[in-house]
Amino acid sequence: MSLADDADLIERFGEFYRNYYHDEIGELALKYPNERRSLYIEWGDLYRYDPNIADDFVAQPGQMLEYAEEALRLHDKPVDVKLGNAHVRIRGLADQTGIRDIRADHVGNLVAVQGIVRKATDVRPKMQEAAFECQRCGTLTRIPQSGGGFQEPHECQGCERQGPFAINFDQSEFVDAQKLRVQESPEGLRGGETPQAIDVHIEDDITGRVTAGDHVTATGVLHLDQQENQGQKSAIFDFYMEGLSIEVEDEQFEEMDITEEDERAIIELSSEPDLYEKMVDSLAPSIYGYREEKLAIIMQLFSGVRKELPDGSKIRGDLHMLLIGDPGTGKSQLLQYIRNLAPRSVYTSGKGSSSAGLTAAAVRDDFGDGQQWTLEAGALVLADQGIAAIDELDKMRSEDRSAMHEALEQQSISISKAGINATLKSRCSLLGAANPKYGRFDEYEPIAEQIDLEPALVSRFDLIFTITDKPDAEKDRDLAEHIIKTNFAGELHTHRANVATSNVSQEEVDSVTEEVEPAIEADLLRKYVAFAKRNCYPTMTEEAKDAIREFYVTLRGQGEGEDSPVPVTARKLEALVRLAEASARIRLSDTVTTEDTDRVIGIVRSSLEDVGMDPETGEFDADMVEAGTSKSQRDRIKNVKGIIRELQDEYEKGAPFEEVVDRAEQAGIDRSKVEHEIQKLKNKGDIYEPQTDHLRVV
Repeated sequence: MSLADDADLIERFGEFYRNYYHDEIGELALKYPNERRSLYIEWGDLYRYDPNIADDFVAQPGQMLEYAEEALRLHDKPVDVKLGNAHVRIRGLADQTGIRDIRADHVGNLVAVQGIVRKATDVRPKMQEAAFECQRCGTLTRIPQSGGGFQEPHECQGCERQGPFAINFDQSEFVDAQKLRVQESPEGLRGGETPQAIDVHIEDDITGRVTAGDHVTATGVLHLDQQENQGQKSAIFDFYMEGLSIEVEDEQFEEMDITEEDERAIIELSSEPDLYEKMVDSLAPSIYGYREEKLAIIMQLFSGVRKELPDGSKIRGDLHMLLIGDPGTGKSQLLQYIRNLAPRSVYTSGKGSSSAGLTAAAVRDDFGDGQQWTLEAGALVLADQGIAAIDELDKMRSEDRSAMHEALEQQSISISKAGINATLKSRCSLLGAANPKYGRFDEYEPIAEQIDLEPALVSRFDLIFTITDKPDAEKDRDLAEHIIKTNFAGELHTHRANVATSNVSQEEVDSVTEEVEPAIEADLLRKYVAFAKRNCYPTMTEEAKDAIREFYVTLRGQGEGEDSPVPVTARKLEALVRLAEASARIRLSDTVTTEDTDRVIGIVRSSLEDVGMDPETGEFDADMVEAGTSKSQRDRIKNVKGIIRELQDEYEKGAPFEEVVDRAEQAGIDRSKVEHEIQKLKNKGDIYEPQTDHLRVV
């Protein structure tokens, strides 16, 4: 371009500023350089002013940025301030590029990508221009620093000797720099795709604003970085972005593209009388039964409303659910289905997950130049505002599981590792699956004793369902029919697709497939969930409040007797509220009615009967789950320990085993239960055997 063209473009930018950004530049001048150092311009405004300049900005961002910043320096300002180092930052590009869609054609262009920050380095000073002082004659030689390497002068500009040189830090120019790794958002991916990432280099006033786990839109210029293999330069290059602007996305499911047609279909679906049945039929139709569990999972997808009180405290709206069941009951398949159905989800499995992989890891690798520690977001952070599905919970080490406690209740993850102190957001629902302690449920043992998870973790789940696999001729016949039908539909489809001479018609395939197809298409259901979570914030009617209050107070009333167990705790009351809000959201309602409360009270009662009922007394007992032992069990332990204490003083060697069992049987405790409790007390170290078959309390 000629000088005349340069001057013309600078003038055009000046006119654009006068028409669109005069007030913003005035505000920047007042706050420059301490509070603000950048003018943000919307690409849409530039396009409205001159489509050619806007398109040139995308094609030749480096050059156009120089003209835009020069025009900013020349602009008339209300105060006499030199905007010498002010930046022009462009945002809001019309088209966003998917990280996996970036190609060689985009190099040198302005692109916008959306994703989640996977890693972020600390903010560090980067040298822009180095001032080298000659140690012989004292002359300063200034060398601009660009690219990755550090450039030194070949010879002194004064005495023309080749050094030695020392860097004069006072005369050198530095800028804050930070490196981010942005990974594709889970909601933009389709089943099983590995998320891809791009590194974004940012400088000056936009550094230090985002952290691992934030959902961002990054706009910047695409560059190439040469790969090296064992010191040899490669012909393969990596992409990286020089970030011009980084915006944190608060909007949920930004990548879910819901058209007007979709919206019409969603609103039409929400008014159907059998909506809840259709939803249940659409969730993993290949898995037979479990209608109550499926309805609860649907509610978990929609979740309750996250509340923020005027004092800044927050109440979670996300629901946590635990499925504990015999092997082969389809738990993992349900979780996998949710992973593909939820608009934003992360799936992980027990043994393959460490506490760092679930929460966040402090890593030292090439990303931070091998010198500094960087935070890498784990599964619960990546699932922020979505669902984390964790399979095989019982197979994880207990110290790894304990990392989830804070994420479940406080919905944040605090990290103190390698000198990094940070709190990351983890506003997700957890859907967990586990097997019983002995691999399969033992119907003669209390279910609570067979859940081999810490009571502190189990108590954080709003709903716990046990799935037992007992032979039942009628049920087994229905299940066999369903599985055979599903497989047959798959056989016909595969046969028609792969066998050239197949005599199976499309009509035959369609008629068989129809019986095992979801009632609502998975893609529409994903959009329905995203639409409801984005637009629906139901409030409770007085009747709904009364119904929940009445159910809770009646349940608690069962524990008013002197020796009665505590049936439920306040946590269950919050769970009821969240479930009722989710039920209202399913039909896109702004109010929670008694229809919703009746539905969720049934689900909660069923869940409590599964795990919160003491099989000995038939009463609800919160401690079965919250503390891991029922009241009747605690009383029994107290009695057994009391008997041993009484007897150990009468006998020199300690309380004889048989004598303890006889006394306990006289007190009305079954012999097998006494032996079981003694064994448990020995395992815990509360009692010991000074001699064979003699016991003492520690």
